Parts: sequence; structure tokens; C-alpha cells
Amino acid sequence: MLKPFDDNYFMKKALEEAEIAFTKGEVPVGAVIVINDRIIARTHNLTERLNDVTAHAEMQAITSAANFLGGKYLDNCTLYVTLEPCQMCAGALYWSQISKIVYAAKDHKRGCGVMETKLHPKTAIIGGLMENEAAELLKRFFIQKRNLN
Repeated sequence: MLKPFDDNYFMKKALEEAEIAFTKGEVPVGAVIVINDRIIARTHNLTERLNDVTAHAEMQAITSAANFLGGKYLDNCTLYVTLEPCQMCAGALYWSQISKIVYAAKDHKRGCGVMETKLHPKTAIIGGLMENEAAELLKRFFIQKRNLN
């Protein structure tokens, strides 16, 4: 039986958030957090708008989801994010005890994998879902940014 709310469905929602970030001049990274097939956080990078280096999509999503749930732990939640979390975000995700992380594009320079950042032992991580779409958006953003400067 086809499940309407699967990883692809939720990654598309994260990509929609990345597109919003793109239009606002933010690095186009989007994130959603889901529990029981319900989106409880929907965010994108806000580092430029807030002038805050910690305002990554994942950090915004963690705060939003924790507020929604009324607690700091994200048990039984899944984060869908368009770029592999950095070391800072992975550290926050560690402390949130999120159950699963699904990311699209790999960050070969600053991603938690290359940085060898530890995730919580209860956290599963899957990479590469819709990688091409997310990588293309990032590529377009940085080409446009270079051409404007």
C-alpha cells in the first residue's frame, strides 16, 4: 500500500522552505520536523535576516518543535533537512535526542560526517534523499551571489 506521507513527501516540504530562503537571500536550506506524520516545525535559514550565525534551519526547527511539544526532547520525531547538518546543528540535535535525521545534499566541507560529530546513539541518520534537487538549489544560489558581487 502506498503511504502518502513518506520521506519523499516531507523532504519536498523541506525543499519548499529552502526555496523560500533562496528568495530572501538566505543560504537555501530548509527543514521540517515531523511526528506521527504531522509537521510540527517548518523553517529555513534566517542567519542574514536575524544577523545571527546560529539561526540555521535546523536550530530554528529544534526550537519550534520543542515549543510545540512543550519539552526539550524530540523523541519519535524526524528532521528532514536539505543539507547535511553542520557540527553546531548536529550538537543541538544530539541534545534534543531526535529519533531520526534525513538530509538531502551532503556538505563535503562542514557537514557532521566529515567533521566526525557524534549524534545521539538513539538517532538514525539517512543522507542523499533528493540530493540533486537540494544541491542544484545551493549551486544556483552561490552562482547568483557571485554574479551580484
